[in-house]
Amino acid sequence: MTIARPVAPAYSGTASPTLEDARAGFERWDANVPEVSIVMPCLNEEEAVGGCVRKALHWLSVYGYRGEVVVVDNGSTDRSAELAEAAGARVIHESRRGYGRAYLTGFAHARGRYIVMGDADDTYDFESVRDLLGPLEAGTHDLVIGSRLKGGIADGAMPWAHRYIGTPAINALMAFFTGVRVSDSQSGMRAFTRAAYERMGLRAEGMEFASEMVVRSARNGLRITETPIPYHPRQGESKLRTFRDGWRHLRYLLLSAPNVVFTGPGLFFVLAGVLTSLLSFVSPGGIDVGSVVWQPIFASTIFLVVGSTALALGVLARRHAAARGIIPRDGWTAFSDRFMNLEVLLAWAAGLVIAGLALDGWLFGAWVAGREVDRALQLAALAQSLLIVGANLAFAAFLAVMMEQAEDESRRSAHAATR
Repeated sequence: MTIARPVAPAYSGTASPTLEDARAGFERWDANVPEVSIVMPCLNEEEAVGGCVRKALHWLSVYGYRGEVVVVDNGSTDRSAELAEAAGARVIHESRRGYGRAYLTGFAHARGRYIVMGDADDTYDFESVRDLLGPLEAGTHDLVIGSRLKGGIADGAMPWAHRYIGTPAINALMAFFTGVRVSDSQSGMRAFTRAAYERMGLRAEGMEFASEMVVRSARNGLRITETPIPYHPRQGESKLRTFRDGWRHLRYLLLSAPNVVFTGPGLFFVLAGVLTSLLSFVSPGGIDVGSVVWQPIFASTIFLVVGSTALALGVLARRHAAARGIIPRDGWTAFSDRFMNLEVLLAWAAGLVIAGLALDGWLFGAWVAGREVDRALQLAALAQSLLIVGANLAFAAFLAVMMEQAEDESRRSAHAATR
């Protein structure tokens, strides 16, 4: 139920409210049944974490939300955990390092119907909590992303390369690979319902967690919107590593788009292989290219082998991604599960190998008998292509079964662990 929120009093945001201010009017709520959980990952943030907790509690109180602040200490060696707890947070310790790992642990311990995530380095203004929660309370959206690019980025808050190259590049790649379009896919301040979180099925443990949340939310049919938020210079040393973290985002996006990585290129190369093969039969003597004669048959063999291998890997990648919830199951996945089992794939592989051997054997017999064979070079190349593609398909079939068995074992282990 949506609660009418009181108007916020003037608060500059430059000085942290005291713990007494933050808790004023807050104790009337039942602390055991929070409405909102604000989750902050923390790794050596003693300069800022206490102030962040107090500000978060302050704005929860001002807006009339009953709530909690959960700080996930991710192996800090300073006084971060002590200061966070003293400021009023519930501190959870997670020794396994990682941005995503810390959030997954924090979300598991959060008790609110609505979950807000934000860093503990004073870069985000928790006054924005009302704007983030508004669409969730209205029931119009399931995930609200605070857009720093649509809000205001203070001087020195974000490196120039991150603002004008890194974040826009990841936004564009996300749109290209997955079809998801947002203005700030890397924002660390977001809000979502508990029901939405349970549908996301998040797994990433590193910085790619931010991209995974957006991609999985969209693919699972969650309603996503953005709201402008301010962004301030951080307190303390930054934990970001531009190239390492950028690669993790790109790696995740590539792995979540098997059609772009495998299927599309595979179809292109197979088509190119068929066309160059036909061209080689039409022009068995080759094609004059300047001072050389180009033999398209050699290119056709490369194209056919590379393309068929990419298509086989694409099928495996889609099935694996669907099994792990990275992409939704669709008609093609169901078709491949039903008709591309070990026996069927081995039958196709055997057919291709037998055809290649038969063609090779016929050519060999003709050469031994001294008969001249028209377009012998083209036929020999075709035979080799059939043999290689058939062998690759057989190996891919066994790999598919091994991957399915590994997934089944993983699911059984996970089920046993929860019993």
